[in-house]
Amino acid sequence: MQLFKKTLGRATIIALTFVLAACGGGGGGADPSVSPSQGSVTTSTNGNSGAGTTTTVPGVTSTSSVTTTVPGATSTSGVTTTTVTGNTPPAPTLSLATQSIKTFRFTWSDVAGESEYRLLEQLDAGAGFVQVATIAANTGSYDLPAFLPRRVNAQYVLQACNASGCANSAAVAVSNNLAAAAGYVKASNPEADDWFGFSVALTADGNTLAIGAYLEDSGATGVNGNQASNTAFNSGAVYVYTRSGNIWVQQAYIKASNTGAGDWFGYSVALAGNGNTLAVGAPFESSAATGINGNQLNNDALDSGAVYVFTRNGTAWSQQAYVKASNTNTGDAFGISVALSSDGNTLAAGAANEASSATGINGNQNNNNAFDSGAVYVFTRGGTAWSQQAYIKASNTGEGDAFGATIALSGDGNTLAVGAYNEDSSATGIQGNQNNELATDSGAVYVFIRNGSNWTQQAYIKASNTESMDWFGYSLALSADGNTLAVGAYGEDSAASGVNGNQTDNSSAESGAVYVFSRNGGAWSQQAYIKASNTNSLDWFGTGVALSADGNTLIVGAAGEDGGSVGINGNQADNGTGDSGAAYVFVRSGVTWTQRAYIKAPNPGAGDMFGMSVAISADGSTAAVGAYNEDSGAAGINGNQASNTASNSGAVYLY
Repeated sequence: MQLFKKTLGRATIIALTFVLAACGGGGGGADPSVSPSQGSVTTSTNGNSGAGTTTTVPGVTSTSSVTTTVPGATSTSGVTTTTVTGNTPPAPTLSLATQSIKTFRFTWSDVAGESEYRLLEQLDAGAGFVQVATIAANTGSYDLPAFLPRRVNAQYVLQACNASGCANSAAVAVSNNLAAAAGYVKASNPEADDWFGFSVALTADGNTLAIGAYLEDSGATGVNGNQASNTAFNSGAVYVYTRSGNIWVQQAYIKASNTGAGDWFGYSVALAGNGNTLAVGAPFESSAATGINGNQLNNDALDSGAVYVFTRNGTAWSQQAYVKASNTNTGDAFGISVALSSDGNTLAAGAANEASSATGINGNQNNNNAFDSGAVYVFTRGGTAWSQQAYIKASNTGEGDAFGATIALSGDGNTLAVGAYNEDSSATGIQGNQNNELATDSGAVYVFIRNGSNWTQQAYIKASNTESMDWFGYSLALSADGNTLAVGAYGEDSAASGVNGNQTDNSSAESGAVYVFSRNGGAWSQQAYIKASNTNSLDWFGTGVALSADGNTLIVGAAGEDGGSVGINGNQADNGTGDSGAAYVFVRSGVTWTQRAYIKAPNPGAGDMFGMSVAISADGSTAAVGAYNEDSGAAGINGNQASNTASNSGAVYLY
């Protein structure tokens, strides 16, 4: 098995158009209101409602107005005008500037007579303004953290408010590609061919980021050792970064406790929801130990693989466990994939080259009759002690299937998705015929569920357009509840673009696709077939996928995409920068998926492979995109992106 194939009628929401709004002195929302004790309110409605009403309260001297418009209304029908009299503050004048990392800075001249400011946001034209911040009086600036891909079309209004009402600034709009607002993260010891960014993970709140560089060469062991000691070629390292406000800093440089040349420590990484547990896979580690905390110091099982668990106490990291398979064998690649539950107490580890011919749960681990068929191991933690809970094989174990090359866990750890991107059945859809081998390397995904400590297979999932060499299952993501599953197939060949296009046209080789499945009760069905908006051959759309906790935001990486534009929603037709890579953001409303953003690095370079890895925080407010072949020699946060002095050192970008 090749671990990485380099040749790979009327709206129901009211939209508010503000001129000068009057509103109560406290509370939230963009909908203006006034207390009956504070002024005179006149409301008139044009349309079917008839005449308006007036309520008068003495003691006010000034007048302002607001118009609310219902989208889809014609002429004056459905338009309501409210006139409020009161002593509102002067309207502020608002300015917007973008800055890294993923921050919008708003500035204004402080006005007189306000008790607070309110910042309102409109994400898309025709949508409503929503209050996103309450700001203290007597201030003139505010920094808003922003999920950049959803804010390319955003507009903002600042209200100056007191007890009598609010005065609105003119709206300011985002007017650029936001490239300058993206975060740019490099290793603290960048060197050529380290492949920093091949794997990435984010916590639920997006405030902790783990990045793997599995070809890093230091001979250090443990946490924060000597980074300059290049005595262990391709041993690998992991870097942890944390955010406070809009400031990111490196918190730890992590190596294995038994660093060895060629171990590939950091090939896979996973973080618990709170960021205090980190799992790291080293699929080519070579100890013959089995189970938990065995003998790390022998190299008697070449490339058997290992997983390392680290925990954080405050800001200090330490290794908690050294984890091996229960049936360690040469070449199994245990740790090629790792996943953690939200609480960090369930760990799944894939061994894509494991060779048992067993099927199902806890079968015979001790034969090697199905070369590179693959397996997954589940471990649980009680207190600080880890133990193996299950040994999982496919229901149709086949030689070379690479079952376990990719895995994903639900938040509670009770749903496990396993990719076998070299599986060969020609079945389509859910629970098809597993027993033919008529579509070589078409790929499959298996879903398992846990009841108590017992695991069972729930579903066998194939693409709706299964074909040879599509590598369905190369990337996986699950929503927190386990009811939404995204599957990447970077070798899929359709020339379709967008959502639910023509799947049968194979005129765009290895353009790639992503499939979204949903679960209702215990039944799975395909919800969407997703292609890039700029489908091209060899773009490898689907090399990475990530879902927000609610499953409504999907990030897709296309590491082979060739565009030369920068930032968000640039020119997608420019194919002059080969394999620079791209990422795409899709959002779901109900059961309908739409593309919201096309993302490029702020410094796209040929061969950078931006989008090989992607991650998103639980609330969908922060995304990380890895470009493991990026070439800058910069170190740390927001360094010089133009310094191409460290070929294939790698970088990660924050949006």
